Amino acid sequence: MGAYVRPFTLADAVSAVGSEDYVILAGGTDFYPARVGKPVRENILDLSAVTELRGVSDKGDHWHIGATTTWTDIVRADLPACFDGLKQAALEVGGVQIQNAGTLCGNICNASPAADGMPPLLTLDATVELADRNGVSRIALSDFVLGNRRTARRPDQLVTGLLIPKVSPSANAAFYKLGARKYLVISIVMAAGVIDIDPQGCVSTARIAIGACSEVAQRLPLLEADLKGREVKGNLSAGLSPDHFQNLSPIDDVRGSAAYRLEAAIEAVRRVLDAIGEKA
Repeated sequence: MGAYVRPFTLADAVSAVGSEDYVILAGGTDFYPARVGKPVRENILDLSAVTELRGVSDKGDHWHIGATTTWTDIVRADLPACFDGLKQAALEVGGVQIQNAGTLCGNICNASPAADGMPPLLTLDATVELADRNGVSRIALSDFVLGNRRTARRPDQLVTGLLIPKVSPSANAAFYKLGARKYLVISIVMAAGVIDIDPQGCVSTARIAIGACSEVAQRLPLLEADLKGREVKGNLSAGLSPDHFQNLSPIDDVRGSAAYRLEAAIEAVRRVLDAIGEKA
């Protein structure tokens, strides 16, 4: 087995990550299942004792989600309605044991095309916060995840949290996940949406994202533009077409064909928009 380091402060964690090539663990819910029956030979940097990295805090113009904040923490946090999609995603990640241990930041750092946190975090315009020995830097989530199992994090950097800008209190959100069953399943398709509603009850800003239909989860800019100005309580999903999804690149695999995924993506977005319309 390689080295095992479990720091108790963020300063010590940052110092450690700059000194060796470590696998960084928070909940370990992706790391350990992939090594069942195998010796752990990697150097491990375990962040579970760094208490300052856990929790959701109000920073005035944005929310801060610490790097070791679990899915269960998100579900229990007192957050505005724009987080409803993220909370729904949290409730559908694995089972309760996974939700209690797994973290949002671990989910994005794992960079799976089917990462449940990606679509709702994209619709929240999340920014990734990183620290190294020279200080703190930030990068948009859409630029942080580069591809399947690839991120922009350097070996000497530590993800310390996510920043979520505040939006209008009238914003509503929803999430939909299609899998072979309801729980303990890898997604076939996911959709998330956040809609800002103006005083006239119309869409002022729409943010819609799809996961598991590309190497990296994608926003749908053509659909977002078409939704602007439409009455939220009307039929928001009317007019959905494959043209709105042309930036996706679904694949064929054991969970579904590319053609099926595209059809399912359209239906998933329809359900998200209908759910938001019902809340308005």
